[in-house]
Amino acid sequence: MRRAARSLICAASLAMLIQPALSQVLINGAGATFPYPIYARWFDEYHRLHPQALLNYQSVGSGAGLRQLRAGVLDLGASDMPLTDADAALFPNGVLHFPTVVGAVVPTYNIPGINKELNFTAEALAGILTGKIVNWSDPALAAVNPGIRLPDAGIAVVHRSDGSGTTYVLSDFLSKTSPEWRAAMGRGTSLGWRTGIGAKGNEGVAGIVKQMPFSFGYVELIYAVQNRMAYGRVRNSSGKFIKAGTSSIRLAAASVADSMPGDFRVSITNPPGKDAYPISSYTWLLTPAKIADPEKKRIIVDFLKWMLSQGQSMAETLGYAPLPQPVAAKARAACDRLR
Repeated sequence: MRRAARSLICAASLAMLIQPALSQVLINGAGATFPYPIYARWFDEYHRLHPQALLNYQSVGSGAGLRQLRAGVLDLGASDMPLTDADAALFPNGVLHFPTVVGAVVPTYNIPGINKELNFTAEALAGILTGKIVNWSDPALAAVNPGIRLPDAGIAVVHRSDGSGTTYVLSDFLSKTSPEWRAAMGRGTSLGWRTGIGAKGNEGVAGIVKQMPFSFGYVELIYAVQNRMAYGRVRNSSGKFIKAGTSSIRLAAASVADSMPGDFRVSITNPPGKDAYPISSYTWLLTPAKIADPEKKRIIVDFLKWMLSQGQSMAETLGYAPLPQPVAAKARAACDRLR
């Protein structure tokens, strides 16, 4: 009898240990590298609060994340580019956009002996990235950087090699501000680059620029900050050179806060406002409009509502601006659209 009792106690104890693991639900997400630092923080914190929810995120680029979401491989996709109507129609279960934070793309560079912040116009950025401007001492750069002796050295351009929301945000800005860029390159996650070398992810571009003298690239703000890289100011629609930071990014986001469309698909590059940073963007988590698994649906909805409320307080510590309150409130209400 004692042996039988001990067996029952052991079996019950084992069942108690196994039960939490059996009840855990895995939510798979992938996509943009632009918001990866804040998503990693959010998913870890949400799992701490709700141990049954396992949220996995792979930083593979916006293009790859959206392809996997459309194929039904993922529960969440992440993109810095809102889908067009034509692209959204390809998702068999529909698709919803949820804004998460606001970030910025910054021009970064590695010029030995120069640690000052350089000024960049849209024309200069377009010239560098199309191969028209090939030397750091080019008059277009020297003219807007008085007092800085730029070296007579070639510019080594580093761009994204993968389908990238960061590339989309930058090309969206340049398409609005540079007729030459608009005609030659246009906007998109993947472009027909005419110069430079490609690297995968914001991590890849940051890594090469940091190691290669006289190089130039573009990354999301947090990657430049975390890697202690020099990054420049960009001339905005008011003609003022603005450095990216949470305050200047907030001002860009505020330009559409009261007129945000119901589907949250919006561009805020080159916004009005004398102190707004011009290469700012919302970034989005995308979900199927219809989720068959009721437990996954419950966790995703709860996570989104948490992210759009308590989670916003974590944004600024990682170099992002939290959503304007009207936008966050509108997005929380939209969570109930998931079927």
